[in-house]
Amino acid sequence: MGELVTQLSVVFIVLSGISLVFGVYFIRTDRRQEHMTAMLTACALAVVFLVLYLTKLALGAGMKYAGPPEYKNLYFFILISHSILAAANGPMAIMAVRNALIGKKLADGRLERSREKGPAKYFLKHRAWARWTVPVWIYVVVTGWIIYLVMHYYGVPNT
Repeated sequence: MGELVTQLSVVFIVLSGISLVFGVYFIRTDRRQEHMTAMLTACALAVVFLVLYLTKLALGAGMKYAGPPEYKNLYFFILISHSILAAANGPMAIMAVRNALIGKKLADGRLERSREKGPAKYFLKHRAWARWTVPVWIYVVVTGWIIYLVMHYYGVPNT
């Protein structure tokens, strides 16, 4: 059961990362509605991942590194940086989404009004949060995949 939950969680976080990249593409090509849809999809997929990840931990399906000793420090560097940035990314994403939703509300749901005085303040805050959140999120997704692969080949169950 733990392995299935692990595999599903990896699928969801990778899909979240893919949706995130599409969201960045859409905003850079001035497709605001598609951007919003992609980013909210990325957030929803990340929430499903988090539920699955916490379920895995509750099932006691954790693993520990048992690979080549010469790679242990590199693995732990990746794991620790991944864990710290993953913990920070949640609140960062919440702030980015919060500001975008407030801006959208002030624009009466019409994203083409995002540059007007009232909504613009919140969309600028959204953009400032997103400039940090997106690279961190991508790093967390990529390093999460690396950690999964390392544990798949070199992990042993926690005892």
